[in-house]
Amino acid sequence: MSDIFREVDEDIRQEKYRRLWDRFGPLVIGVAVLIVVGTGGYRGWLYWQESQAQQAGDTFLEAVSLSDAGNHEEADKLFAKLQDATGGYPALASMRSATDLANAGNTTEAVAAFDALSRDGAVPEALRDIAALRAAYLAVDSEDYSAIADRVEGLTGADSAFRASAREILALSAWKSGDIDTARRWISELDADQETPADVSRRVGLLNDVIRAKYGEAPSENGEAAK
Repeated sequence: MSDIFREVDEDIRQEKYRRLWDRFGPLVIGVAVLIVVGTGGYRGWLYWQESQAQQAGDTFLEAVSLSDAGNHEEADKLFAKLQDATGGYPALASMRSATDLANAGNTTEAVAAFDALSRDGAVPEALRDIAALRAAYLAVDSEDYSAIADRVEGLTGADSAFRASAREILALSAWKSGDIDTARRWISELDADQETPADVSRRVGLLNDVIRAKYGEAPSENGEAAK
């Protein structure tokens, strides 16, 4: 008798499974197909991205080689092709193209190119900061202190990786503009920062010597010249 009950129970379970399959089977198959197709598409996309990145890297290296060899016109054509590349190559190409303009003596165009990069939200922050510094260095001989400060004063904070370079260019710009007190302030901040690179300390030390030779020692807090 128990065998009969088991057989009936088994038949009932199979009938339930068959009905469930009739109802949800096509959906299960559809989901499985989507998973397979999606996985294949994702892997194909990754392969395409990798191949595009490799091609862009080869193009960038070729352009740099042409630039280093003095073939700036051909290099610029390749840099222009990279503007639609994936990853960070468009920004790198623009940086190098602006550098070539500076090296060729086209300072105004180079400053404009670096300024555009420094304001482009699509460019990584570190590259934007570098572009701002490059623009400031190039413009320091032709623009006033406020224009230089607009570019790099935001990089002078204690947590900025570029604070030494920013403070140095501001000290130089202030000195060129005749604002000796501001120049001395930036020099003092560089001297007080133990992480100021040795080459920067050496250069601002020379600048400080020039300032002292012409204007004397900086006044102390009581208004007298420091001894």
